[in-house]
Amino acid sequence: MSNVKRVGSEGVSLLYELSKEELVKIIVDDAKNWLAHDGLWFQAIERCYGMDAAVDADIEAWRYFTVIEAKRIMARLEMEPGGGIPALVECLKHRFYARLNLQESIEQTDTRVVFRMLDCRVQSARKRKGLADHPCKSVGVVEYGEFAKAIDPRISTRCIACPPDPHPEEFWCAWEFTLQD
Repeated sequence: MSNVKRVGSEGVSLLYELSKEELVKIIVDDAKNWLAHDGLWFQAIERCYGMDAAVDADIEAWRYFTVIEAKRIMARLEMEPGGGIPALVECLKHRFYARLNLQESIEQTDTRVVFRMLDCRVQSARKRKGLADHPCKSVGVVEYGEFAKAIDPRISTRCIACPPDPHPEEFWCAWEFTLQD
């Protein structure tokens, strides 16, 4: 069995030869590629079927992806589900988005935290192009809610602000996570 070469194993083996700086560059580049694919996929659905269909499809994709991402992060960090707010805050630091966007967790206690996206790569690009904010709230409700529940089923999620809702200049979106008894 040791002579069998798995698909992708050469690419993984090459990573062991790289410096820390080269690995970080690859991780950031891979995150950018992931986000570019996500955006292009959304735009293709929007062109073919309209914005409502694209948002509906995006919600369903995120419903599953965010749970997969949470579980992989927890496995990598050797965490079990049920770690409460501290586990959620730690896992949020390890998402693909955390490699690209400026985010913060504030007002953290054992039972509550507010998470804010200070600079969102997608929204900032739209702003530079003179476009309206991307209306991502309906997707975010599912994305953040399911991510939090995968970390700890006792966590509830509330949107504080997210486009198309108005939001202050200092953040694009904000979410409150509360640990329920």
